[in-house]
Amino acid sequence: MLTATETKILRALEEAAPDQEVEVVLVEIVGSRRNPTIRVYLDTEGGVSFDELTRAQTWINEVMERIDPFPGAYMLEVSSPGIDRPLRTPEHFSRFAGKTAQIAMVEPIGGRARFTGTIVSADDERVVLAVDGEDMELPYSDMKKAHLKGEIDFNS
Repeated sequence: MLTATETKILRALEEAAPDQEVEVVLVEIVGSRRNPTIRVYLDTEGGVSFDELTRAQTWINEVMERIDPFPGAYMLEVSSPGIDRPLRTPEHFSRFAGKTAQIAMVEPIGGRARFTGTIVSADDERVVLAVDGEDMELPYSDMKKAHLKGEIDFNS
């Protein structure tokens, strides 16, 4: 799911995250090679406030300067994971069991590469997703991208 550079940045940030009392949910690199944007998604138990994002910008910049992932300039964006929270680890999938997820696979399984369904369970190798009344076992190693499907309760 992650490139080598995204993995390098993620690991470096995950080392510092416990001291900052945040979880690094995902790192994405988007844009051109000459002008990349590094997106860092953070979360905490109670959600992420604007003040926490501002504070995180400081320590993330320090980590980025230390590991220097790109020879030139880049843009850094730090945000909360949002309503369509990315899912990356077995713990993420387990934590959100019972919720609806959308998963894109690298190679099709049973003739399809995109799945939307309820997270039934997760172990170290795969997630079980209930899709159209059938449990599908989707291995993490073949996932391209996964995220929760945001739900809004307008009655609250």
